[in-house]
Amino acid sequence: MENILVIGIAGGSGSGKTTLMRNLTQGFGDGITVLSHDNYYRAHDELPFEQRSKLNYDHPDAFETDLMIEHLKQLKQGKSIQCPVYDYAIHNRTAETITVEPKSVIIVEGILIFENKALCDLMDIKIFVDTDDDVRLIRRIKRDVAKRGRSLQSVLTQYLETVKPMHEQFVEPSKKNADVVVLEGGKNLVALNMITSQIQHHLDHASEPLTELQEDSE
Repeated sequence: MENILVIGIAGGSGSGKTTLMRNLTQGFGDGITVLSHDNYYRAHDELPFEQRSKLNYDHPDAFETDLMIEHLKQLKQGKSIQCPVYDYAIHNRTAETITVEPKSVIIVEGILIFENKALCDLMDIKIFVDTDDDVRLIRRIKRDVAKRGRSLQSVLTQYLETVKPMHEQFVEPSKKNADVVVLEGGKNLVALNMITSQIQHHLDHASEPLTELQEDSE
């Protein structure tokens, strides 16, 4: 594929990056491929559930990022990939994979995608979603209890022991690698419209070199 635009969307847990991503993809249908860093959590088949539930899932080492980088390179070359599938309820990958096809626009999303330089280097636009810590915690509690089968106590314990300290150590510092900082994620309609316009411009000129597109937009 001659010209693929890769957009990275990062931000803390509960920041609204997934909402932003979904709002972007809704308007373009099959024109966008999404690659989620969460699917690249390392498999831990060797550990029982109780031990898996106590692992630090907010540290960069929790992810098989090298595999994600290889998959993103393949997508940029026009090749389909077999993306792993992660199940939050069991704290482990499943045996299944999902076939992901290359498209003119690829969105890469995750809390730590800007922490890895090699991954950042594959992105054309890097967006960091910045949201108040209290708001993020409330969203995380609602999500994990309702959708991931967690107890309130387990969510709070994980937040205090790993989520908050790892956010301060890795996620927040990675914001400096972003091209754009968006407040309140998917609720920021001004930012959403600007990003949507950039994607539409790219899709309208998909056969042109990316450098010419960037020069036209400046």
